[in-house]
Amino acid sequence: MENQKRLIAINDISGFGKCSLTVALPIISAAGVETICMPTAVLSTHTGGFTGYTYRDLTCDMPDIGEHWKSINLKPDAIYSGFLGSFDQIDIVKKFADDFKREDNLFLADPCMADHGVMYKIFDEKFAAAMAELCSKADIILPNITEACFMTDEKFIDGVQNEEYIEKLLNKLLDMGAKNVVLTGVSFDESKVGSACMGQDRVAHYYFENRLPGAYHGTGDIFASAFCGALLNNITMEDAMAIAARYVCDCIRRTQSMDNPITYGVDFERGIPYYIKELGKI
Repeated sequence: MENQKRLIAINDISGFGKCSLTVALPIISAAGVETICMPTAVLSTHTGGFTGYTYRDLTCDMPDIGEHWKSINLKPDAIYSGFLGSFDQIDIVKKFADDFKREDNLFLADPCMADHGVMYKIFDEKFAAAMAELCSKADIILPNITEACFMTDEKFIDGVQNEEYIEKLLNKLLDMGAKNVVLTGVSFDESKVGSACMGQDRVAHYYFENRLPGAYHGTGDIFASAFCGALLNNITMEDAMAIAARYVCDCIRRTQSMDNPITYGVDFERGIPYYIKELGKI
């Protein structure tokens, strides 16, 4: 039997709200990939719409975790970094990637720092420049349109874009150093939204779904996690992008029939059998 793939996920733990490691761990594990967690912080809830949440910063623990893993000769097949809350955490992950990156494994970076044309309140453009440096080390980066614009100093276009604009963003992100780009939030038609990807051949590939109403927290993390799981099942970047998008839409449609606030996240758990079937596992 083939050895089980192993991925290290670097992200925070938000106890309630379905995002970051609380979605990465179950989704990537469901793909049959051993998921090893490096928590960057522990929060009672995510910060998008909740107040009074607890927060425990684990920045000081991250280097020691990495050194211990080096001492036991841990060899991941992939490293996946998500939300990083400070310049120090970016620097730690850059060193971590240097320590654990090999020619036969992957470093995937999701530069979680902005959406809807604005940076998250705790970040600024200097942070975007630091995140761009981290992304330059990655085999695959997964920004949304806003994050791509901040990292490339391009004007943000809300709503409907065009192919020329999207492919300019993709090419500039590749010029920055990343080997492959998966860009989310792409739309050429008000009724549809999707993603685009491009590799070293500089050929753009697109996938679109019907636009669904609402803006649910954590769907970016679900997309990135589903993408990582698919990729480590030897599925191409283009097909992994499509699988992740369909899974996110499946989760949103199921959630729309429920009576929960959007801050509670989407029902990804009951969609896991659908995701496994998409991977060809059943």
